[in-house]
Amino acid sequence: MSAGHFITFAYGSNMPTARIRKRCPSARFVGVAELPGFELRWHKKSKDGSGKCDIVRTDRPGASVFGVLYEIASHEKADLDQAEGLGSGYDETEIEVHRGVERLIVKAYVASSDAVFPTLRPYTWYRALAVAGAKEHGLPTDYIAGLESVPANEDPDRARHDRRMRLIGEVHA
Repeated sequence: MSAGHFITFAYGSNMPTARIRKRCPSARFVGVAELPGFELRWHKKSKDGSGKCDIVRTDRPGASVFGVLYEIASHEKADLDQAEGLGSGYDETEIEVHRGVERLIVKAYVASSDAVFPTLRPYTWYRALAVAGAKEHGLPTDYIAGLESVPANEDPDRARHDRRMRLIGEVHA
């Protein structure tokens, strides 16, 4: 990592390059990483009432979350914090991820305990962003299939749905 930058572990809707660069134009892909001993959950309540991704430690054998590492200029950290809802549903943490045999300490956002609601479902556009990012960066096929199988609801705000889907080129006006 170069001076004046930090590395973040994107594991949900920030995995697509187009999405993260909309928030942080300096974002540079630095690899795919695995977070062993964690599970991906979609239980973080967002402002719109839908479920957003979270990483949760687990004892389940073989559990791992895959994600994308981006190097981002430090001067854009506040922009990412705001987009992620730091202090409003998400907290920041440092975690150790595996990039091949390399171990890296990186920043990640995790749901605040008061923002977790196990029965929530994501909107279809949110799930689609996570799936698109996983495909773009070549995450394991079985992991992608797991993302695609997550139950999701249609967003009643069709304009928001269409704006989000345009980020991955899946809206044809």
